[in-house]
Amino acid sequence: MKRPECQAAIRRLTRDWAAGQDRPVGWNPSFVEFVDWLKETGNSQFLEFRSTMGARNDAEQWFDQELGQTWRN
Repeated sequence: MKRPECQAAIRRLTRDWAAGQDRPVGWNPSFVEFVDWLKETGNSQFLEFRSTMGARNDAEQWFDQELGQTWRN
């Protein structure tokens, strides 16, 4: 898959995943849990694209941006 297609999908799936999570006070979304969910739902192909920094690194950056966690990086 092409990087732009994967980026759009990861961003959308991040929002879908987060909407289904319990969000107690102080909730810190887990990229590892998100990746596990992608595998469980048959969407792990969106983590397979060419990238200078690595597909998983890019996907985690998009995940953090969608959930307002860029302060962690």
